[in-house]
Amino acid sequence: MRAVFFAVLLLIFSAPASQAAVELIMFNSPACEYCEMWEDEVGIIYDKTDEAKTAPVRRIFIGDADKTQLKIRPVIYTPTFVLIDQGKEVGRIVGYGGEAFFWGFFEELLKKLPAKNKISAADNSSAAIVASMGK
Repeated sequence: MRAVFFAVLLLIFSAPASQAAVELIMFNSPACEYCEMWEDEVGIIYDKTDEAKTAPVRRIFIGDADKTQLKIRPVIYTPTFVLIDQGKEVGRIVGYGGEAFFWGFFEELLKKLPAKNKISAADNSSAAIVASMGK
């Protein structure tokens, strides 16, 4: 039993760190007022949303955009939100025009993902969790 435990630990800690299959990349700049607005209005709650379970956010300084290994078109403006699946661009939102603007466009981007990469709200509901415990 002890050998199995250590074998599992070895596998966990020796596995290379990989990027999430799906993620939302936010290209930002310290001088970007709209980036600050997004952080104040959406960023503070984003990690608690179902969307974050599907596409966790990763922030990248726009000056480092060329250093990423992502297969995306050039990023010129901040904020730019790029939805990534398996390292490739699915789509993007350029700019931030408020919460409704962001969530509306982001919802459309998420629809472009293959079904296997989406986590539905129903999958995360309390009823679904309780029902799965009885199996």
